[in-house]
Amino acid sequence: MFNTDTETLYEEDVLLEEVAEHNLIVFNDDVNTFDHVIESLIKVCEHDPIQAEQCAMIIHYNGKCDVKAGEYRELAKMCTSLLDRGISAEVF
Repeated sequence: MFNTDTETLYEEDVLLEEVAEHNLIVFNDDVNTFDHVIESLIKVCEHDPIQAEQCAMIIHYNGKCDVKAGEYRELAKMCTSLLDRGISAEVF
């Protein structure tokens, strides 16, 4: 005849790893030109030209800008490259 048993299905989401989000911040200075900062953001942080130019303007007018977010290890490498280019930067 007919099967009257019911089956209940459950779906659950599992967080495999929680990764802390960090920010790479570039600070304004009176030494570097807009072109140097823009070129550095394009090369080091893989920004497109418009994004790099916008960040450079924010850095100039606000004194700093969060130019990249991500995992600490990746941002630390980028920070070192920016520092090597004479640009003030820090990972938070």
